[in-house]
Amino acid sequence: MKICRFNQNHIGLVTGDRVHDVTDLFDLDVRWPVPIGDPVIQQMPDRLDAMRAQAASSEGIPIAAVTFNSPVASPGKIIGAPINYRAHIDEANADEAINHGKTFTSLEQYGLFLKANSSLIGPESEVQLRFPDRRNDHEVELAVIIGKGGSFISREAALDHVLGYAIGLDMTTRGPEFPGFRKSLDSFAVLGPWITTKDEIADPNRLDLSIRVNGEMRQSSNTRLLIFDVQRLIEYASRFYTLHPGDIIMTGTPEGVSEVKPGDRMEAIIEGLGTLTIGIARDWAVAS
Repeated sequence: MKICRFNQNHIGLVTGDRVHDVTDLFDLDVRWPVPIGDPVIQQMPDRLDAMRAQAASSEGIPIAAVTFNSPVASPGKIIGAPINYRAHIDEANADEAINHGKTFTSLEQYGLFLKANSSLIGPESEVQLRFPDRRNDHEVELAVIIGKGGSFISREAALDHVLGYAIGLDMTTRGPEFPGFRKSLDSFAVLGPWITTKDEIADPNRLDLSIRVNGEMRQSSNTRLLIFDVQRLIEYASRFYTLHPGDIIMTGTPEGVSEVKPGDRMEAIIEGLGTLTIGIARDWAVAS
């Protein structure tokens, strides 16, 4: 199943070239205090059969007639893995514009980082470069969407907590600051175009992923090269944080990261998950 959020306030199921509106299957009433995590994702595991049945009995809307938003609206947190491909560690250590005097060693030594929820956008938006005078890079990543919460999750049980997978872009402003600061700018966490449920992906650790910028291939790799695979990342992250439905784990980027400029167009593809296309805004956010 491919689950999307479209036209801002609608939940959909994508089949072929149609989107089926299943919004009425969900309780969208806001209660305060709002529980941690995304309330729609929280309900999702119990709605999958009903969503499938409703989609089968509806005509749907052509994909070309809808606007896709980030498939997760309100994650409790966005977790990043900064150095999770060996070739990316090597390129980072060789490029002073990336490392700024640091030596990258291992994920165990550097740990994970958090991106601000306010950085999240979907393919309907554009990436805004707040600091166009600094280097800003694309980083294509497999994004894991948590469907069932938990803490101290074992590797063996890790995928039981996954709803599905999406294409993620961990946009980065280069500099000496901590990663969670430089990667949390508005629009610097891109997710989409939909969530592909885990039953459609035989092995998340065997997926081709790539990104082109203005048609030029920049990154091309496979998740089999992850240092911490998906199960290990869930196990590791859940030792530090309780995971909640709707949490997003960005699994790390392979080698080939490079600079993007205003007006550039990015096309990211992950095997089995589709294509995410998004532009870099020609203007950028400035202080008022």
